[in-house]
This record gives sequence, structure tokens and C-alpha cells, in this order.
Amino acid sequence: MSRRLVILRHARAEHGFAGPDHDRSLTESGRAQALEAGRRLALAGLVPDHVICSTATRTRQTLDGVLAELPARPSVEFEESAYAADLDTAFALINAADPDVGTLLLVGHNPTMADLASAFIDDPGLVSFPPASLAVVDLEVEWLYAAPGTGDGRILDGEGQVGKGEG
Repeated sequence: MSRRLVILRHARAEHGFAGPDHDRSLTESGRAQALEAGRRLALAGLVPDHVICSTATRTRQTLDGVLAELPARPSVEFEESAYAADLDTAFALINAADPDVGTLLLVGHNPTMADLASAFIDDPGLVSFPPASLAVVDLEVEWLYAAPGTGDGRILDGEGQVGKGEG
């Protein structure tokens, strides 16, 4: 079975929010970005079987927008450890995915989502992973063995095309 990892940074969120960072919501433009990310996934035929999403408000709202545009509803796991995840934690979440999952979507935060994409994209030009960025990784191994360099990663552009390191 082939495995595909889709990496999504949450869409644009409020700045200067008076409450806890975990509770920051998407802006109106962020809501539009989330819908557009879902359209890009659908257009590229990248419908996840399973989603691991940070518990932060902005990642949940991003996921809601994405799911509204997909033709099928994946199973969803809200994971507290994805909120403040470093690269090792992100890989631990991926490594724990059910072996029957073919396409896994991970919705999280920078700098970890950028670091995760960079672990698979062999392009020194990838220096940015702005809000609602999507990267797609075709893994050569089972989830349990996913690690830097075990797959071929690309940025998913605005037309649903998978391009190398465009950002």
C-alpha cells in the first residue's frame, strides 16, 4: 500500500488576541484560505483517510474549512501534543498512524509544519511555509518508519498541482 502524507499549516489567524494563544481564531481571510486549501486537495484528488489535528481553535477551524470542500469525510483525531509539537513529536504522531491509512493529513503550526515539509523536500529554495500552505509527501515506507528523507515531498500549489518546492 502506498502512503501519502499531507502537511497543512493552519490558515491566517488573529493577531494581538487578548486570550490564550491556543484560543486564537481564524480571520475572515483565514476562513477563505481554509476553504481554498480544501478545494486544492479535492482538485488534486488528495482526500485523506485520517486526520491528525492540533487542538488549537485556529487548526480546528482550518480543518472545518478543508472538510467542507472534500468529497468524503475522513476520520479525525484531535491531538493535544500537536499544538506545541516539535519535529520529533510530529514524527511520533505520524509513526503512530494506523497501518491501514493510505493518506494522512496533519494540521498544525509553524515552525514545525515548515520543518516537517522541509524534511522531505530537497529544495534549498523552500524558506517559507505561509498560512494554509500544503505539502504532499509520497512515503517509501510504512507510517511506523516515516522519518526525514523516507519520501518525496512537494508543495501543492493554488491550482491543485504538485510542484517541487514552490512556495
